[in-house]
Amino acid sequence: MQEYLVKPLSNIAQVGLDKLEGTSCDLNESTSKPDGVLVRSTKLSSDDLTDNLKAISRAGAGVNNIPVEECTEKGIVVFNTPGANANAVKELVLAGLMLSSRNIYASIDFVNELTDKSEMSELEPFLESNKKQFKGNELSGSTLGVVGLGAIGSKVARMGVALDMEVIGFDPALSVEAAWKLPSQVKPAATLEELFRVSEYISIHIPALPSTEKIINKDLFKFSNNLSLLNFARHEVVNTQDVLNFIDKGNLRNFITDFPTPELIKRANDKKDVILLPHIGASTAQAEENCAVMAVNQLTEFLQTGNIINSVNFPDVRLNRTTDYRISIINKNVPAMIGQIATELGELNLNIAEMTNVSKGDIAYNLIDIENEVSEESINKLQGIENVIDVRLIG
Repeated sequence: MQEYLVKPLSNIAQVGLDKLEGTSCDLNESTSKPDGVLVRSTKLSSDDLTDNLKAISRAGAGVNNIPVEECTEKGIVVFNTPGANANAVKELVLAGLMLSSRNIYASIDFVNELTDKSEMSELEPFLESNKKQFKGNELSGSTLGVVGLGAIGSKVARMGVALDMEVIGFDPALSVEAAWKLPSQVKPAATLEELFRVSEYISIHIPALPSTEKIINKDLFKFSNNLSLLNFARHEVVNTQDVLNFIDKGNLRNFITDFPTPELIKRANDKKDVILLPHIGASTAQAEENCAVMAVNQLTEFLQTGNIINSVNFPDVRLNRTTDYRISIINKNVPAMIGQIATELGELNLNIAEMTNVSKGDIAYNLIDIENEVSEESINKLQGIENVIDVRLIG
């Protein structure tokens, strides 16, 4: 059986690395030619995309630390682990809702500064006379808007329903399968503008893409009134300066985020209407382990069988193996490629037992089980077909 080298470029939970045992994938932290790479938040560059690299598996949902477009051009499959850290982020959103509604952060600071009150007889009446400045609001009965109803957003929506909140969601890419998983109490918003008009709290759960960069901005804030905004997605999706401007205008009551910026840190030190956390949404032992296990399983499945699950740049593909010889072919998604591949296989006297072809955007992926032995010369011939990016014989 062919052996593959897997290199971690981040600190991956041991329970995940243990999943390599018993597979044909060997952990090798020093190799300069890995077949697969495991990564968390470490930022990768073109230098990390070595010629031998076949796949990158991200132990987390966001892949903005990976040059995905360049990976696609090189035929490198990029995986993420959607849903593995969803519960951890959901629970931190709950904490954010409490922080935004009950003035908890300001209250703690207030009490911690009372070091000059040395007697209870002095402290108790002082607290009683000052606590009214920290009066908050209950979440029950208020309106929660959820932007993005994927693995995390759907959990946040369900949590809002459990808290007796009115929940409204917006996700133009919502699949039928995902919609069925939402409670019937979650109402759809036709537009983001509608969501911002009616919500008292909004929690953001969308990926950082060119199309979502600073999508949460002044054009939406102008519809809000005394809104609490929570961002546990990515800092790129929110226009930070617009947030600060519209807090001053009163459209936003406060901003709670897991992504500090220099401007936000300055504001948080001056006032209590910005609350910052150091990107700890997925920082639980359970979430790190879940992500690691999922990332390793997806990587080993791909390297050993060619099957693809949860790739951000390649289509999902699963083909039960029927022969000893399997070929994967990555090609540009242009017309007549299947015919060219089949013709070349015929000229090489390679008989197809099973084959699947799936495309995603500009890329197409083929898994082909061959009945007779496949030589290295045959692989090189297939590699020479125009618009073929990569051919691999999977042992």
